[in-house]
Amino acid sequence: MASRLLQAASRRGQGMSLYPLVPGIFKRGESSLSHSVNNPVLPTTVQEYSKSSTGLCKVTTLPNGIRVASENTPGHFSAVGVYVDAGSRYETSDTRGVSHILDRLAFKSTANKSADEIVGEVESLGGNIMCSSSRESIMYQSAIFSQDLERAISLFSDVICRPNIDPLEVEEQRQTALYEIEEIWSKPEMILPEILHTVAYENNTLGNPLLCPPENLERMTPELIRSYMKTWYRPERMVITACGAEHEKVVELAVKHFGQGPTAYEIATEPARYTGGSHMMDVPDLPLTHVYIAFEGLSIDDKDIYALATLQILLGGGGSFSAGGPGKGMYSRLFTNVLNQHYWVESCQAFNHCYTDSGLFGIAGSCRPEYTNALVEVMCRELDSIGRSDGNNQRVTDAELSRAKNQLKSSLLMNLESRMVQLEDLGRQVQVHGKKTGIDEMLERIDRVDLEELRRVASRVVRGAVGVTSGGSGKATIVLQGDMRGLKDVSKMVEKYGLGS
Repeated sequence: MASRLLQAASRRGQGMSLYPLVPGIFKRGESSLSHSVNNPVLPTTVQEYSKSSTGLCKVTTLPNGIRVASENTPGHFSAVGVYVDAGSRYETSDTRGVSHILDRLAFKSTANKSADEIVGEVESLGGNIMCSSSRESIMYQSAIFSQDLERAISLFSDVICRPNIDPLEVEEQRQTALYEIEEIWSKPEMILPEILHTVAYENNTLGNPLLCPPENLERMTPELIRSYMKTWYRPERMVITACGAEHEKVVELAVKHFGQGPTAYEIATEPARYTGGSHMMDVPDLPLTHVYIAFEGLSIDDKDIYALATLQILLGGGGSFSAGGPGKGMYSRLFTNVLNQHYWVESCQAFNHCYTDSGLFGIAGSCRPEYTNALVEVMCRELDSIGRSDGNNQRVTDAELSRAKNQLKSSLLMNLESRMVQLEDLGRQVQVHGKKTGIDEMLERIDRVDLEELRRVASRVVRGAVGVTSGGSGKATIVLQGDMRGLKDVSKMVEKYGLGS
């Protein structure tokens, strides 16, 4: 499977996501329809996305290596985006935080327009236009009126290929980023998933922070930003996608605005290396203690990823004041076994982060400080039970599995009703795989998940066996924030249930 779509569907909106080429890398081309998909110079693949959909997924590779993907599904609006294979995992100790600053600089002055003119252009389009950075991608996206397709692609070309990276604009964004960092650090539900990554992948790739470390802000000079962009904003690392537009027109505009540049070249990238570990943050005046227990999960290419996404839905969970009701997860295991049984649990929910070569799977919970040891015990018990096939009365049942699979499938289909979700799903799948996995295939693979497979995959993850093939440590990743008085050894509680390697 291939996309963030399955991950987004499986977490049902839970978790956190903090999701301009160097002047001279590209020159505006003069080509037009002579560069069509019928031209053998531009190889194009066509695939049926779904038997129930009228749109076909088409992918064309331009001579400079940029891939252009589209789905011409009907609707009043179009969506267009540019996806760059960059992000925090590619940063070094010298460039750590540059992706965060880059997405803040996205719609500033360019070689052709002032910052005010860029803002005026964005507002005149009247759509939803944004840039966001993640660990494995920097995404420029827009939802627009269909007749404004060329204006949007031209705007993206300008801000991506010809940014000024003006010193005054950089300084302004450094100050704004500092305020943003302080704001996020004050909210445990936003910063703890970040800390979880830094502990799970200590000093490498996926452990690099999404937020620029405050001590690195002064390093974020125009020269450093241009150097980073020159390294990673390469045409072969870019995908231009459109939904609700004719493919030939999108290719024509891509050639016109992005079509020239160097040919592809090889970049060696460091694979993610899961380390695991523990990090305890003693904050005595915090009203709640927050607990995260995670294990190395699966990459988006892993054959077991559909079973793991189903498992996350099956565990489910939420907050103590979550709006329950049919179809809202009220029968998930963490609601039934934890939130409904223990009044002192404020929140308890499963999470699943998947990336190109690794992932994180686990449970996050919170409670008043005096119940922290009990919460850790409850979380370990639930993680232990999902991989059991013995006579334990907590093992997963057929009814739970069927309910989770139906919820995952419906969430996938409902997510795809959004133009922006459809756009990002297409862009990221083509970026990572060079093609799109059709929704019919996704649904079929979810249907094939049975109890034996679910238990095997659950055991593979929570017992630390993913490391056998990934090279990871297999250890649990444990992060706690709050009042640590009276806290027992959490690592020993995890080991007691046979979790981790």
